Amino acid sequence: MDKFDRVYELHNLLSRRRRPVALSTIQEVMECSASTARRTLNLLRDHLGAPVAYDRERNGWYYDVSGNTRYELPGLWFSPDELYALLVSHQLLAELQPGLLSRHIEPVRGRIEQLLRQRGFTVAEPGRRIRILQMAARPTNLQHFRRIATALLQRRRLLVLYHGRERDRTTERTLSPQRLVYYRSNWYLDAWCHLRGDFRHFSLDRLHPVEILDEAAEEFEPEELDHHFGEAYGIFGGQARHTAVLRFTPHAARWVADEQWHPRQQGRVLSDGGYELRIPYSDPRELVMDILKYGAEVEVLAPKRLREQVRQRLQAALAQYPG
Repeated sequence: MDKFDRVYELHNLLSRRRRPVALSTIQEVMECSASTARRTLNLLRDHLGAPVAYDRERNGWYYDVSGNTRYELPGLWFSPDELYALLVSHQLLAELQPGLLSRHIEPVRGRIEQLLRQRGFTVAEPGRRIRILQMAARPTNLQHFRRIATALLQRRRLLVLYHGRERDRTTERTLSPQRLVYYRSNWYLDAWCHLRGDFRHFSLDRLHPVEILDEAAEEFEPEELDHHFGEAYGIFGGQARHTAVLRFTPHAARWVADEQWHPRQQGRVLSDGGYELRIPYSDPRELVMDILKYGAEVEVLAPKRLREQVRQRLQAALAQYPG
């Protein structure tokens, strides 16, 4: 553990403890000798301005924060693990939405890499060591994304043109943005639609142009948003009105038993080694697609209408391969 790490660990130790900390405890945490522990205490107090004090009666060191002012280390102080975690987080963000915050984050990334080099640690390029594989990702206009995020955080309404794929129609909407959602490699906006007078999901790549209005956005309690957007299956909102009962073969059960399809799903292992999964849903479209990818490894037991929908889709697929 180098000098920077010892200062960081000592600061965290004194910040967390409500009682004076014995020198032996400091040595144990920092993995150092008594003389090194004392030098670190002096460095923290004399050079970094920390309110380090010694309690003779309890024979321990503590932060004297009698003025109720919490002391923080000056500048950018992180452990090597935290610095590497920040680099990985930057890489994740860059892969999820290329170019979104690059010009804002790159200076910080450079500073993090400099801190690692100063402390003798290797700076490996995260892009060479971390892969993020996205399937069926649709391009998002960066300018629109920034405007939507700004309106969301500043709690202002949006004026957009929304093109729905299913009906191939474009409508003007005034939206009160509630949440941004990254789901299956694409961005969505949970919003209150003033045209429909209800909550709606919007795929960001279908919103153009985007204008931020001066009007304040409608506010809703998190519980209400969770009830609407979290009850149904997948990206579709609404209260769950049905429960799908799916039976998977013993082979598919090895994977399905460890998967989460829905926060309120229920599953049980069957006597033959298969797996039964019960899933609440409202709109069946996305659920049907997830069922179909298991092919002959799954059977829809209920409800009857969902079973029929899956059967029709399988028959239509089979019709593509005559003979």
